[in-house]
Amino acid sequence: MNRQSRRIAIQIVAALMACPIGLQAQQTTASPANAQAPGVVLVELFTSEGCSSCPPADALLRQVNGTQTPGGQWIVGISEHVTYWNAEGWSDPFSSPVNTERQNDYGQRFHLEGVYTPQMVINGAEQIVGSDRAALVGALQKEEQQRSLMSLRIVSLQVSGNTLTVNYSADGQVPAHGADLVAVVADDSDQSSVLRGENSGRTLAHVAVARSISRVGKVQVAGEKTLQLKLPPSYQAAQKHHLILFAQTPGNGRVLGADTKPL
Repeated sequence: MNRQSRRIAIQIVAALMACPIGLQAQQTTASPANAQAPGVVLVELFTSEGCSSCPPADALLRQVNGTQTPGGQWIVGISEHVTYWNAEGWSDPFSSPVNTERQNDYGQRFHLEGVYTPQMVINGAEQIVGSDRAALVGALQKEEQQRSLMSLRIVSLQVSGNTLTVNYSADGQVPAHGADLVAVVADDSDQSSVLRGENSGRTLAHVAVARSISRVGKVQVAGEKTLQLKLPPSYQAAQKHHLILFAQTPGNGRVLGADTKPL
């Protein structure tokens, strides 16, 4: 490891050891859309309330979500609760077959023998054990060295009934084959009192909980466009939610650009 890489690693470790900073702190100071940051790192956590190994990973995501790497990239987290723990005594109220399918796709892409929790996927490029702080430090360091030449920005959002209208723009170098556009409607935070299973008796806290995740189109050229999507049944105007929009190469490949905005 050269001196520059060592310095970056030390800075990332210091950032991860700092007090937790949640999404709300990000929104009240700066966001990927309005900060002078060079990009976004998307951190997906596959987790379950039925898994006793998951709470430390949930805590790690809460700590880094909405913070910046030493190089100025925003860390945007997503908690994607899977379903295969639901038969082990506790049915996770935030779990979705869509999340399980997405993790299975990553399992095939990374040539894993099987999926597991907790698992983190960083920018679609690397997978690690979700509670492994040192591995997350290393993955973030790699992303400092591999900046995308494309950026994605949410220009505006408008909610009408159960429909969300999104104006977004893509800039920079869009791949010739295009990229999948993925939209995630997430709760800012959630809490659950677990009554059965491996975490029985515990109160678990989560951040950026995906309530819907779907491919909503393709990014093929730079410019501004509009899309509409249905809000999930869990959406309530009185609660805090946010949209995460990201462009990803086909086949659950590398994430090329991402942004988030409160609803």
